Amino acid sequence: MKPSGSESLKTKITSELASEERDRLSGIVVTARFERFVQRNDIFSRAFWDSTVRSKKTDAFFASYRMDAAPRKGDGFQQRDFALRNASWLMSDIISNRSASEGQREGFQAAIKSDTPVAKQQMLVDDSSEMSREIKKISKFFGADLCGITDADPRWIYASRVDTRDFSEVPNDLPDGMTSVIVLGHEMDRDLVDTYPSALAGAATGREYSHEAAIVMQLAAYIRNLGYEAVPSMNDTALVIPYAIKAGLGEYARNQLVITPEFGPRLRFSKIFTNIPLEHDSAKPRGVQDFCKICSKCADSCPVKALPFGEPKETNNNISSIKGVKKWTSDAAKCFSFWGNMASDCAICLRVCPFNRDFRKIHNRLWLQLALSPWRKFALRLDKSRGDRIKPSRWWAKTRT
Repeated sequence: MKPSGSESLKTKITSELASEERDRLSGIVVTARFERFVQRNDIFSRAFWDSTVRSKKTDAFFASYRMDAAPRKGDGFQQRDFALRNASWLMSDIISNRSASEGQREGFQAAIKSDTPVAKQQMLVDDSSEMSREIKKISKFFGADLCGITDADPRWIYASRVDTRDFSEVPNDLPDGMTSVIVLGHEMDRDLVDTYPSALAGAATGREYSHEAAIVMQLAAYIRNLGYEAVPSMNDTALVIPYAIKAGLGEYARNQLVITPEFGPRLRFSKIFTNIPLEHDSAKPRGVQDFCKICSKCADSCPVKALPFGEPKETNNNISSIKGVKKWTSDAAKCFSFWGNMASDCAICLRVCPFNRDFRKIHNRLWLQLALSPWRKFALRLDKSRGDRIKPSRWWAKTRT
């Protein structure tokens, strides 16, 4: 029996109210001017087609990942620093380059192709909550540090993806019936993060991209072996930050990162789109945004002033940011120009963040409780002496002892 018109309307209204409540918990404020993001407009894609972004320095930035650009003088920018950074990206590069002739940079401008067919026999899942627990257990087995699950909200899926042969827009297709997004968090090495900005520090990013490529593909293969569709994804296909927040892994911060109670902002995220029956997690607002409203350490420390001050607001004049969302928004072009000058990535905003702590230590856990409480101003005063850059040469010396 088909639902009547009034029943269909009631279902639609209930769904919309539930979506609004999930947004409220997530701290995501979507306005009437919302538009799905066009991936061609992300700053890395623009560096190939947009003359206002592309320059000799940005070309040299990409060349440095092939060791084509000569290392420059300075602690953290010598040959061994670039060598380690580039080696850390190797496994991710192997995956991302395997479909280059088809214009698909897997994991970045296209979803990762599955090497495992969906099993013909589908395992019965009669308890979605138990299946979610199993998925989280398997994600940890393969090496993920965090795992959360949320609904496959279509708003955060790119309106189109990029053909890397000419950087034109092409359809961003997912299999029908994707109901869930499994979000995985991968911790970056804290000692390396402390050396940002440097080519050496870039190894912390590259290592996790290589780790997550393997982990996300293996977990997707497990689900496909159970007879369900699973699409492994890294920076491709959709914006991962809204999914990570909705999956309860953390909260959005002024520095454009997700702050987690386990690792602060020191994470990379990957995701899997799937139709296996799963119970969804909920966002867990703890007070990070209230802390960020009184803290501007990341914005103060940004060398090119690419990070915003003040309250979150809607910004529609930056094509590298999603339209119609009220949030803290960086100037991506300014940020990337600094990357080009260094021939490496910059994460000063991550390094200086007061939440960039080792929360295995009790004093840092106590600080976190203060930071997320009405005592947040006191917590901020306690943090003033933290976040100084460690010389990359000290990291090398430490590995030899």
